[in-house]
Amino acid sequence: MYAVIKTGGKQYKVSAGDKLRIEKLNAAEGDTVAFDKVLLVRADDRVETGKPYVEGRKVVARVIAHGRHKKINILKFKRRKHHMKRQGHRQYYTEVEITDIS
Repeated sequence: MYAVIKTGGKQYKVSAGDKLRIEKLNAAEGDTVAFDKVLLVRADDRVETGKPYVEGRKVVARVIAHGRHKKINILKFKRRKHHMKRQGHRQYYTEVEITDIS
């Protein structure tokens, strides 16, 4: 059984026991969160798709940790103009473990 959920502007294919890093959520470590924006659910040979979301389905996850991804270096350069701009960015994330698809 797996599901496709939408959170943080991205879509993730998840099944029970999966660990994934998603955009930062306002939840403490150890809390449970429910994702109600479920786009697709597949159980055995039956597939349910939503328009846009599947009614009555949700995915429950447990928050494991919060953190930041590796640094991304951004370089803007214009040749022959004596222009070079450097910038770095580290995105915050929340690591969750999927516990149930109901």
